[in-house]
Amino acid sequence: MSGTGTQLSPQPADGALPGGRSPLAHLLHALNQPLTGLQCSLELAAAGPRRPEQYVRTLREGLELTGRIRILVEAIRELADGQQSESDEVDSFLLDALLRDAADDLVPVAETKSVHLSLMNDSPLPVRACRLRLAALMFRFLESALSLARDGSELRIVATAEREKLCLVVSWSQGPLPEHSPFSRQELGLLLAQAGWEQAGAEWTCTRTENMQTCTIRLPLSSPRSHRNSVVREI
Repeated sequence: MSGTGTQLSPQPADGALPGGRSPLAHLLHALNQPLTGLQCSLELAAAGPRRPEQYVRTLREGLELTGRIRILVEAIRELADGQQSESDEVDSFLLDALLRDAADDLVPVAETKSVHLSLMNDSPLPVRACRLRLAALMFRFLESALSLARDGSELRIVATAEREKLCLVVSWSQGPLPEHSPFSRQELGLLLAQAGWEQAGAEWTCTRTENMQTCTIRLPLSSPRSHRNSVVREI
């Protein structure tokens, strides 16, 4: 069995995890496939004498599969660490400020891909949560979306308040599928962002067409909106 021949199950078009699995179960299921591929490759190599080039090919395949295993283990560890951080300090703040900071920090990355970042925020978005945790989640979410966006396209970010909930919609034109999709670093980053937002009490939905992907986060606001302040930014 070759490493390149080990195929991983794709995610559904709507972005939902297969079979209603949790992110952890999804990652553990994904981990089983390269492990099986590595075991089969080594068993074939040990079955009998082979030419030197066959051993070299087996080693290369084993290294590739080991690299994929390492990426999945790192994702599992990050997910587990996030689930253990129950004692984060909670306070009240404006989430739109964190959104602007994350978008600004990603401008240099967007420029290297010639991706245009557009941000629209039509009202203050007060929330009560762990500021540091949500700041990290916001950055991870936008960074993952940016890494998956097609070069020369637009990453559109819209943050609004709907029925006392934050509604954050991020959409982008899908670039070429990364190597080892759907378990590439970029896609796993999006999965970890999803898990983090859901653990923070948000609702997460994701839809995907042939060329477009849209992720929506809904999170309760901490207080009624007193006024509207529409801001459109071209970053």
